Amino acid sequence: MKLLELHLIQTFPVSCLNRDDLNSPKTATFGGIQRARVSSQCWKRAVREAAAEISPHFKGERTRLIVEPLRDALIQHGLSEEDAKMKAIELSDALATYDKENEKKNGTLKVKTIFFTSPAEIKSLAAAYAETKDVKKAIKSLKPEHLKDAADIALFGRMVAADHSLTLEGAAMFSHALSTHKVDNEIDFFTAVDDRNPSDDSGSGHMGTTEFNSATYYRYVAVNLDMLADKDHLACMTPDERKDVLAAFIRATLEAVPQARHNSMNAGVRPAYVLGLVRPHGQPIQLVNAFEPGVWAPQGGITEKSIERLKEHHASLKTTWKLQTSAEVSIPDVDVETFINQLVAHAV
Repeated sequence: MKLLELHLIQTFPVSCLNRDDLNSPKTATFGGIQRARVSSQCWKRAVREAAAEISPHFKGERTRLIVEPLRDALIQHGLSEEDAKMKAIELSDALATYDKENEKKNGTLKVKTIFFTSPAEIKSLAAAYAETKDVKKAIKSLKPEHLKDAADIALFGRMVAADHSLTLEGAAMFSHALSTHKVDNEIDFFTAVDDRNPSDDSGSGHMGTTEFNSATYYRYVAVNLDMLADKDHLACMTPDERKDVLAAFIRATLEAVPQARHNSMNAGVRPAYVLGLVRPHGQPIQLVNAFEPGVWAPQGGITEKSIERLKEHHASLKTTWKLQTSAEVSIPDVDVETFINQLVAHAV
């Protein structure tokens, strides 16, 4: 497969980028030591949201609220409001199982399972039903060309349990981000002052604790370029449109930061180092084993040492395994615009 790969070193200050069920920053053991971790799902969502602000091709939404958009689209094709609602429920039930109990209890029109779709796909589904008057035929009519406004579905994939014909493997691959070094979560004890409490009263109006950490992460993101351009994904787009999609995806991957506790522990930083590769063939190759022995650099700085380790490991792999690249570019050796343009030029 032809691959676009991004290898990132990114250092975050006090933060809780991704929480577990106990509200603690996620961790994992690697190389026999505890690391800070940010799940692939967490960063995928941040990248999707960032890409949507950059490009009109990223309009996909993962939602249980698909009934009303379908109803409104059916009304545009001449159905009465009551008929449109009934058929929208029928279509939604076939896609993701309609939640009848929720409608009875809350009056909300929802399905039971989140469905990943786009405005163009909703419109196409409504148009197909208006033409065929058959729910199953309308759903079977959905084609990959309806993904033209939903590059995020092509990149991140979609699983549809109710109809496997709509399931799509994502062309993008995200690893869980791991710290390059040992990390222990810490506890922040905080208090809040009651502004209307008499000045002679002692104590606080509220107190509590939150957990946080700070870490230098290795992140890996790849795109199967052959898959992205095939008939089930974005073959409906022109090469220039696919270039726009890739440029937006790369920029979003570089800039997106998970938003957990962004008001109380803002962690908006850019990567310190990014290695971008286009490989004409082969399998995805992470460089995470550069950090299997955790980085320890009390005086030189963990970020700098992590970058050194990454470069050394990559050079070793290229020599040993004869890895071939058609493009190899890095930040900060070039600016972000040059970085994106060089990768995209070789990717499409």
